[in-house]
Amino acid sequence: MKVIKRDGKAVDYNREKIETAIDKANNEVKSKDRLSKEDIREITRYIEDLDKKRILVEDIQDIIEQQLMDRKKFELAKKYMIYRYTRALVRKSNTTDESILGLIKNQNKELLEENSNKNAVLASTQRDYIAGEVSKDLTKRILLPEKITKAHEDGILHFHDMDYFLQPIFNCCLINIGDMLDNGTVMNGKLIESPKSFQVACTIMTQIIAAVASNQYGGQSVDISHLGKYIRKSYEKFRSQIEKEFGNELEPDMIERLADQRLRKEVSAGVQTIQYQINTLMTTNGQSPFVTLFLNLKKDDPYIKENAMLIEEILKQRYEGIKNEKGVYVTPAFPKLIYVLDEHNCLKGGEYDYLTKLAVKCSSKRLYPDYISAKKMCENYEGNVFSPMGCRSFLSPWKDENGNYKFEGRFNQGVVSINLPQIGIIADGDEEKFWELFNERLELCKEALMCRHYALLGTLSNTSPIHWRYGAIARMNSGEKIDKLLKDGYSTISLGYIGIYELTKLVKGVSHTTPEGHDFAIKVMKHLRDATDKWKKETGIGFGLYGTPAESLCYRFARIDKERFGEIKDITDKGYYTNSYHVDVREDIDAFEKLAFESEFQQLSSGGAISYIEIPNMRNNLKALEDVVKFIYDNIQYAEFNTKSDYCHVCGFDGEIIVNDDLEWECPNCGNKDKNKMNVTRRTCGYLGENFWNEGKTKEIKSRVLHL
Repeated sequence: MKVIKRDGKAVDYNREKIETAIDKANNEVKSKDRLSKEDIREITRYIEDLDKKRILVEDIQDIIEQQLMDRKKFELAKKYMIYRYTRALVRKSNTTDESILGLIKNQNKELLEENSNKNAVLASTQRDYIAGEVSKDLTKRILLPEKITKAHEDGILHFHDMDYFLQPIFNCCLINIGDMLDNGTVMNGKLIESPKSFQVACTIMTQIIAAVASNQYGGQSVDISHLGKYIRKSYEKFRSQIEKEFGNELEPDMIERLADQRLRKEVSAGVQTIQYQINTLMTTNGQSPFVTLFLNLKKDDPYIKENAMLIEEILKQRYEGIKNEKGVYVTPAFPKLIYVLDEHNCLKGGEYDYLTKLAVKCSSKRLYPDYISAKKMCENYEGNVFSPMGCRSFLSPWKDENGNYKFEGRFNQGVVSINLPQIGIIADGDEEKFWELFNERLELCKEALMCRHYALLGTLSNTSPIHWRYGAIARMNSGEKIDKLLKDGYSTISLGYIGIYELTKLVKGVSHTTPEGHDFAIKVMKHLRDATDKWKKETGIGFGLYGTPAESLCYRFARIDKERFGEIKDITDKGYYTNSYHVDVREDIDAFEKLAFESEFQQLSSGGAISYIEIPNMRNNLKALEDVVKFIYDNIQYAEFNTKSDYCHVCGFDGEIIVNDDLEWECPNCGNKDKNKMNVTRRTCGYLGENFWNEGKTKEIKSRVLHL
């Protein structure tokens, strides 16, 4: 029998620990109130006769208390309860020692695997993690109401990013990079004026990205179309230099050709600056900036030609990759790329189809870019096309005092996610009970989200000048409170959700891809959306329904529920729950059906939504990828590619990853041995999420696939 401790770790059952605990209470009472050795053994036998494979330590203690009461040993039971309570106080007084010491010794597996862009072995990263563990401890013990902390521990909800809750910083944002470049900014007390060339603009942009990342905990996105005007400035500078140098010696067309050649070299160097700066800069969080570049070629952009040149260069350099320490070209984790499909580049004869073909080629090797359909996004967001924030959450449309839509310079206050399958498990097929419990837990989520909002109220602009005073978000006065940016929908706050598929199976007995399951799932989604809309109306805060919380949460909720409720077929037995509204990876559904089906759910999940499809051997399937991209433009707002074959996220290799008898992995192309950066599919069950190696042997690799 395995005993599940309070921190989730499973240890072997040990009878002596139970006997020792009762003995300590025995010593505190008079002889007539004590239990005999035989009585104590009967209690341990009772626990063992339950014949459970797994049991919570709290359940063992509850059983002991009940057994003492049944034997009318009330005084002893009281002493045992006091002993139990005292032990709880000791644990609560300092819960960080084990996690911090485990981190320093590289034994804290949860932290070592938590974040793809944080190397937990580095001293600088460990410093951030140590601060994070202290923040989590204080958050759970002091900052949050006890019922919210308990709900988090019980897997009822997930209070994201506790490791940063201690500080008045927010989640993710869209940097107002256009304003910062055009009107200048200030960093480290130094004035940074508007650049006069593209190369300088690239350098300033990466400095801004690093400064912003150091003062928030989530991702950030940058619309690169603001760089087009600086490409033109560089062209005009080169043309002027050539005319001045050669006067009337050259024909006008030759001057243009020479200026264009110099410009293309500068664009190449500028993009290289962006790529290398982002991948070599280290923020104060001990990680690379979590940044997304938004590649949107707007048809009414006066600098559309320049931005087309820029997007082409970004895609070319991403396709090539960056050399690692061994000199092998690998896939950089950042910046992430999002490519916008529009009428002029949706592979239907448009002027810029050549860029989309290059994007597809890049996706086939590097898995990026992701794709957004301008057509579908305009339908869902009042005619607007804009980037998701770095964490893939979307802002709600918002207009300034002049009636103009504004997206850049806005942010997300934080996220709380609800565990939908757990509600279905407890309801046990009773739909009326489900809706009642669902509403109770939604109110609990609202209360948790309001904690995030209240934690930011009263924050002064001086806490992060780059955000609040010098343009990334706003240009406020020194010492001014940011409160006005937390209200009236300017910023968002997100309700995430996990497990629509599993919930539907629990309540209706079928997948949400069936007609009956679909109707129920849509009803649940609309209820979630109605709840966030109602909260927004009641409070004036920009609540949104967020369909893309962290993939690791799918494992956490499933693990907690398996420990609490045991193994439930097709629910807790898989080791994961399905993310948000996604179709379970084991369902027999093709890529086009999956995207068309999930599109309806994306419309409801306006605070964040992405769908992905699995494509085998992507580098040999460019035509198939192009067909999918065409389909994305007409049918779904936001989608990405993954691969069914073995895949190395470091170098893009999609052959067979070497797996030896000791379950060690190695990419034969680049030598990568980090399991978090490889997808190995030794499939015996059809499941493509967590990696299995089970060729006649009962061995599993518990290492999640991260989308880098």
